[in-house]
Amino acid sequence: MVLKVFNTLTRKKEVFKPRVGKKVNMFVCGPTVYDYSHLGHAKTYVQFDFIVRCLRHKGYKVFYLQNITDLDDKIIKRAKENNETPKSLARRFEREYHKDMRALGITSVDKYARATDYIKAIIEQVKALLEKGYAYEIEDGIYYDLSKFKDYGKLSRRTIVEAEDAVTRIDESIGKRNKGDFCLWKRSKPDEPMWDSPWFKGRPGWHIEDTAISESHFGPQYDVHGGARDLIFPHHEAEIAQMEAKSGKKPFVKYWLHTGFLTVEGRKMAKSLGNFITLRDALKKYDAETIRFFFASTHYRSPIDFSQKNLEQSKKSLDRLYTTLESVHFMKTMKKRTPQEKQFEMRLKGYKEKFIAAMDDDFNTREALKVVFKISNEVNKFISRRKELSKDVKKNILNTFKELGDIFGILQKKIKKGKLPNKIKKLIDEREEARKAKNWKRADAIRVKLKKMGILLEDTPEGVKWKIKK
Repeated sequence: MVLKVFNTLTRKKEVFKPRVGKKVNMFVCGPTVYDYSHLGHAKTYVQFDFIVRCLRHKGYKVFYLQNITDLDDKIIKRAKENNETPKSLARRFEREYHKDMRALGITSVDKYARATDYIKAIIEQVKALLEKGYAYEIEDGIYYDLSKFKDYGKLSRRTIVEAEDAVTRIDESIGKRNKGDFCLWKRSKPDEPMWDSPWFKGRPGWHIEDTAISESHFGPQYDVHGGARDLIFPHHEAEIAQMEAKSGKKPFVKYWLHTGFLTVEGRKMAKSLGNFITLRDALKKYDAETIRFFFASTHYRSPIDFSQKNLEQSKKSLDRLYTTLESVHFMKTMKKRTPQEKQFEMRLKGYKEKFIAAMDDDFNTREALKVVFKISNEVNKFISRRKELSKDVKKNILNTFKELGDIFGILQKKIKKGKLPNKIKKLIDEREEARKAKNWKRADAIRVKLKKMGILLEDTPEGVKWKIKK
């Protein structure tokens, strides 16, 4: 099977082939730490977690690098409002970000890199761009000269004129040569953080921190750069301009991957719009696996609309899968594998191949999840006709759910050990007899009794299913 990814740079799906063997260097734009993370941020970071988990499952050796913007205008402004230093505010919200990521089960990031730890590398890049004629100094800072980089706009597919018109709100300065020029090194005001440089005491611009960090770890070229789609322009466009101008090598990044927005009633979830829900508040109501399932139910490049209804549906769908797992877990076992089980395992293998094929199609988690439910239905049908499974087949089923679920970070909870008590098994059998005799009053009474004992029943076309009440 061949993995294909949609490359924003070329606007088409391409066969995924890292620059060096199975080694993948990957950079994803991280948070600006001035406030709590919201579900919109979580969508991007969870979906890139899926991507990295999938790559590693396929045998790729991924080094996943993410930056932490720990100094910018927003941080300085918020710190002044709170009467604290920018550094203390940034460190506080950086700790909260890491807590949120751990709570979400995001384990794939190899290194989080703070921008302010790379000042030397940033200065070196700015110096190189000045020497090569791509930057110039004016009173309030050092700026990138947009007119000198002819490929500007190739990622976003904008012309220079369109780019300039769209970017005038950023890095306003009356001394700039071109409207779209962006700041590489800002002259600090007296009450702002500052570092010594060959030019004046200052601080980094926004775009330069990412190329300084990625070059420090990967060199001038690497495999994958990711982020939310609103970063395509101007942020990622600026990164390309900086690094390709400095190194003279193209492409700066081989594959560009971008996530769609999380929307609320069709509008992007954003702090600026006031329509955001913090991740910590969402985790008070829904567990991490439910939130991860919610994001897996939509392709990473597509938008997904947030609503309580959608999250509740995700919870119910996830519960259905756990019900299947519990049903298998509590089945009696026998030693010898039967011919019917061998045929079943062949079907199970075919479904696993379909799952991998879905993920090979630009990490299509939506289609891959559908395959997981097909596996669940197949398992339910098979075990509904049996009183026991061979040990190997039972292990194969449970391991399949665990292996495939691990790519999404779901279906990893431990099922309580032990067998279904004979008393409860007897009640379930009695209810089935009552249903066959159409004694609905007796059947309902047994259902209520079982519910009080912590056992929930579900009548399906494949027969009655039960699960332990959460």
